[in-house]
Amino acid sequence: MTARTAPHTVLVSRFGRRPSPFMILRRAHLRLLARWYDRHLQRLDLAEIDEHLLRDLGLTPQDVRRECAKSFWQA
Repeated sequence: MTARTAPHTVLVSRFGRRPSPFMILRRAHLRLLARWYDRHLQRLDLAEIDEHLLRDLGLTPQDVRRECAKSFWQA
């Protein structure tokens, strides 16, 4: 077994010890915020698509309005 990888190793921080539960939660929160922001941007882009391109995607203007009316945390 090499020193680089071991299948049974525990996630270790850059300081050589396990990350604290606070750090794990912080990372999870940052990922969640990034997902919400990305969803918000996607809905803004969707709202700007022309009708003929929506038809190509198989969407109706009502579908777009319904999707864009959702809050950023709703999937």
